Order: sequence, then C-alpha cells, then structure tokens
Amino acid sequence: MRPRELSFFRAVFALAAVWNLAGGIIGYFNPEHAFHLLFGRELVDPLYYGIYRGACGTTLVYFIGYSVVALNPVRHTGIVLVGGIGKIGFVIQLVKFYLAGIANANAFVVIVGDVIFFGLFLFYYLRVARSGYALFGGGAAAVAKGRGQALATSPVTAD
Repeated sequence: MRPRELSFFRAVFALAAVWNLAGGIIGYFNPEHAFHLLFGRELVDPLYYGIYRGACGTTLVYFIGYSVVALNPVRHTGIVLVGGIGKIGFVIQLVKFYLAGIANANAFVVIVGDVIFFGLFLFYYLRVARSGYALFGGGAAAVAKGRGQALATSPVTAD
C-alpha cells in the first residue's frame, strides 16, 4: 500500500472512530435523548433502556477499535471486518425500523453515515488485498511485488 493510501486510510479510521465516539457518547450517557431522536418516542421500558444503552456502549468500544486501526491500518484488518459487519447490520435494522414506522427520518443521518463508512471499509479491503497484505494475517505478511519476498517490518510496499 502506498504511503498516500496509508495516510488516507488512517484518516478514514480516525473519522470512523470520531463518528462512533459521537454516537456512543450521546447514546450511552443520555440514552433517553438519543432514543427520542431516532424513534420519536420516550424510552421508558427498563429492558429497552438497558438494551439500547448496551448497544451504545458497544458503539463506544468501536471508537477504541477504529482508533487502533488508524494507527496501523494494514495490521488490524479483523477489527475492520467486525466493524463493517456491525455497520451494515445496523443499517439494515434501522431501515427496517423506518419502513415499519418505528424510526423517524433522523435515522437517515446514521444510515447514510454508516453506509459511507461501510463503502470505505470495502474499498480498504480491496486495497489491502491488492497490495499483497494478508487480509487476516496482519500487516507483516505483505509480499513485495515482483520479488516474492516477505516484508517483515515495513507496512508499506511499492505499488
């Protein structure tokens, strides 16, 4: 992966971290307000309260994960895989809620944001694979193009 691409993906994952931090903080520390923003109703059931707050806590965990990925994007592909699955799963569920009349139009802020990040994550996987890095073996498994030699220390290959 070229240095410019590496910088681009570092920025993508730093932004993904901030995106998750923003949503996670609002939902975890003020779940009633966040719930009302997305669903237009009060969060009064203690079971729903706990489930919703727990989901927002998971969102905060992804802030940490994407922050780690931003430090070394070619090494932490597994975090991106799990995060991408979570993003598309959440998008699908929010769309279903919207179509059923459960979520309101505010949900599209989250839907559009997560779809954009999911697309960027797919592009990331394409670039990681085309750069010769092992998708699930960490960054050190890169193969130098044209030489067939394993690169043990450098996270950047000549493209």
